[in-house]
Amino acid sequence: MITLEDLKEEYIKLIEEELKVNSKVVFGEGNESADVILIGEAPGKTEEELGKPFVGASGKNLDEFLNILKMKREDIYITNVVKIRPFKINEKTGKKSNRTPNKKEIELSIDTLEKQIHIVNPKIIVTLGNIPLRAILRDDSAKIGNYHGKMIKCKDYYLFPLYHPASIIYNRSLKETYYNDVKELKDALTRI
Repeated sequence: MITLEDLKEEYIKLIEEELKVNSKVVFGEGNESADVILIGEAPGKTEEELGKPFVGASGKNLDEFLNILKMKREDIYITNVVKIRPFKINEKTGKKSNRTPNKKEIELSIDTLEKQIHIVNPKIIVTLGNIPLRAILRDDSAKIGNYHGKMIKCKDYYLFPLYHPASIIYNRSLKETYYNDVKELKDALTRI
């Protein structure tokens, strides 16, 4: 049976061959047999530097999220759809800045994500934002605004979409919605 480490090596080769990049892969971390998987979009600068998902500014919001759920990072498995940092070069500064993953990066990563899910075999998948929601549903038109805070039965697990933790950094009006959704997830976890 394939392991997460084997899958990571496959992904590294795929990215190098298909995207012609040699980027640091932030594959995932946590309990490899967790009941809950959190899936984000892609690593950012801090995640790339530290090699861990959700450790930047959105990681602080994730820690609050876990506090509400009375969980620790070790209790769950955390990953992203795209496992390399998508970036662009700022013309003024010449420095890298984060960008949304493009269609090719996402398409190359979805099979790996599905294999990760199969290996971990969670009861609940929590998607954080549009990109992971669309990847799991295989629906490019899905919008987090239509799905957030609702438990959806899929294949062998439940899907619980949330706004991305970074969204409340950039849009303070989402903060109450986000925390209400997290409380709904807490209730849902007790029912499963």
